[in-house]
Amino acid sequence: MLTGRCHCGETTFEVDGEMPQALTRCTCTFCSRRGHLFAYYEPAQVRVTAEPASDRIYRWQSKMVAHHFCGTCGCATYSDSPDFQMDGTWDGETRKFAINARLFDDFDAEAHPHTVIDGRNLW
Repeated sequence: MLTGRCHCGETTFEVDGEMPQALTRCTCTFCSRRGHLFAYYEPAQVRVTAEPASDRIYRWQSKMVAHHFCGTCGCATYSDSPDFQMDGTWDGETRKFAINARLFDDFDAEAHPHTVIDGRNLW
């Protein structure tokens, strides 16, 4: 079980799973500005507890991805998105959660291996 929280603790999460072998860094304009390193999981693996007033969501372009962040401390917490394949296809149903691995308790995300997705040129 992995646990994490935003800076102020108003958003906490538990993941029924292990750390992926590699985290993902996206180069799109939004992700690169956030500095977020993603750990991907199926939604059923993730339990998020957030104060309703502080769980804020930002959507851009297609509006299909919900980027959650804490409205109190501003930490990017997780994103809920279609499970897009690398060729851009989606089955129209399957979703995935991208947890900001920098928020996992007792974990140095910067030291963990990561891959880069060229989001600046893919979408």
